[in-house]
Amino acid sequence: MSDTPATPVVTAEPEPVATSAVSPPAPTPTVPAEPAPPVTTAMPPATTTTDAPAPPQPGATPVPPAVPAATAEPTPAPTAPVPAATAEPAQPEPQNALTGEFTGPEWKALPEFRKLVPDALVKAYEKPEAKTTAITLWGVRIDPSDLRDARVSVVLMKFLRARNLNPTAASEMFVQTLRWREEFNVDAAVKEEFPADVFGQLGHIFGKDKQGRPVIYNIYGGNQDLEAVFGDVDRFLRWRVAFMEKSLELLDFANVDQAIQIHDYAGVSMSSRTPASKNAASQASNIFSSHYPELLYKKYFVNVPGYMSWLFWIFKSIIPSATFAKMSVVGSGAHSIGKVLLPVIPADELPKRYGGNAVAEVFEEKK
Repeated sequence: MSDTPATPVVTAEPEPVATSAVSPPAPTPTVPAEPAPPVTTAMPPATTTTDAPAPPQPGATPVPPAVPAATAEPTPAPTAPVPAATAEPAQPEPQNALTGEFTGPEWKALPEFRKLVPDALVKAYEKPEAKTTAITLWGVRIDPSDLRDARVSVVLMKFLRARNLNPTAASEMFVQTLRWREEFNVDAAVKEEFPADVFGQLGHIFGKDKQGRPVIYNIYGGNQDLEAVFGDVDRFLRWRVAFMEKSLELLDFANVDQAIQIHDYAGVSMSSRTPASKNAASQASNIFSSHYPELLYKKYFVNVPGYMSWLFWIFKSIIPSATFAKMSVVGSGAHSIGKVLLPVIPADELPKRYGGNAVAEVFEEKK
């Protein structure tokens, strides 16, 4: 940037004295002639008499008086342009197959949610250092100092979608989930050894659908000893959460971020609904709806007795419509079930008892 040049000082040449063309008169004593007044550039009269310039001396080159500072128009200082190098360039978002499905409004909400994550961690763990400490959720490392990661974006988007893309509400859900995981001690539940004779036939993870999603089976009639299953509700919940966490280990959050659930009611009767079982089911439902958002792709109810079909319509009144849309009641028997499941799950990934041709020994009770 160049400096503004100073205004040049213009000096006026003195006007020469005129001489006559006739013969000069007789010599007379020489008297120095007074110089003619100089011709100067007209200047505006000074607004003040203070420090008025002295009259020009003979033989001196007259200099016009300086324009008073008060009458001079100030020159605005030029604004220096911001160099392009100092502007932060827009960084492309890390992408994977799942982030490629984000909508415009979702991309708009995600950066706002990211801004809230460090403080959400402090709020969840009640430790100042949590603001810069990485955590792991569902197998995905979340580093608050670097949240621009495609897999992290997929995880955060689940909370946003569960709260209608409201970053503040999503942050609150995120905090509550982290608090619950700490209080429940999820990591310890995953490592706990549960008796196979009680829980071994209540749930299985077997096969994948045509898009690579794992298929999770909940077998409600897998153990008819209800006291053994639900007598200790806390133990049942620890087993159920551990089972859920193990199914999530099959999600990579790059290509697959949801699972299919099949709820098999074969062998379930009205007598199966004891106060303990209803209490356990209610608590489990609350846990999954509050702390495992958007991890379910489809839920199929199979082998449901006719007198229990009303349960499906009860669900409709107490769960969000988006979740209800993922639920389907299927008939009973391999043929009827297969008609619904085979368009979604390959035959060699679907056990024979559900209409496929896969041999699934995990469904066979160990004697």
